[in-house]
Amino acid sequence: MQLSIQHTTQYQYSEPLNYIIQQLRLTPQDGYGQRVKHWSITVNGQLSQHVDTFGNVVHTVVLEGNQTEINLVAKGEVETGFAIKADEERLPLTIYLRDTGLTTPSQEIKAFAEGFEPITSAEILVKLSEAILKRVPYVKGATGVYTSAQQAFEDQKGVCQDHAHIFIACCRSIGVPARYVSGYLFTNDGHLLESHAWADAWIDGTGWVSVDVSNACLVDGAHVRLATGLDYHDACPVSGVRVGGGTERMDAGVHVNQIGAKQQSRQMQSQIEQIQQ
Repeated sequence: MQLSIQHTTQYQYSEPLNYIIQQLRLTPQDGYGQRVKHWSITVNGQLSQHVDTFGNVVHTVVLEGNQTEINLVAKGEVETGFAIKADEERLPLTIYLRDTGLTTPSQEIKAFAEGFEPITSAEILVKLSEAILKRVPYVKGATGVYTSAQQAFEDQKGVCQDHAHIFIACCRSIGVPARYVSGYLFTNDGHLLESHAWADAWIDGTGWVSVDVSNACLVDGAHVRLATGLDYHDACPVSGVRVGGGTERMDAGVHVNQIGAKQQSRQMQSQIEQIQQ
């Protein structure tokens, strides 16, 4: 599958900014079943690039003085559906057993996960995701970026970010290395309206297996991977801090189209307002 992606983000401020710095994890890479044909990031600020601990391509944006608007566009074309090689992990797998504030399992999650032990195949991982989705149905707007796996599991509602965190918490609690993945998803019916998240779990003898928990399936050619980490905060597309600016408004939109397939282009858009003083 050949996908054309455009991810736009616009920030508007009621007062001039004194200073802002952002970290962008908006660059897909070759591997894990995908090949990047071309990709670019444009923004009205100073842009520098580095690779983080997890191997993600990260761009740092810095703006200083008298800016009241930031316009960010990441776009390109990615081919998907290639065979996934069970490459060795560049980091010790024990790193992916670490609990974080968003993925620490409660006693209830631990008991829930024990029902799927031992995890020896991709089929078991899919069954785990099905059970999570049954326990925590997808409810848009029910949680936020600081909602933990424990909270979402207890409240029994969440979004793809929460499903990934619960899945990761379950895996780690029974000794299976797992990590968070951010990216995009093309859907024929356009039912997802934002960028997406899923999880990887390590199976000995197989390597990383990618599971879309919110759709209770293995990741396929409809998915485009951006970044990985221990949880959302390691892999989130955009994060940063600012000085000044007064009230902030953010509008974000994602367009994912399948190239060369009539009647199959779909647009994923989201419009978000954030009020910060």
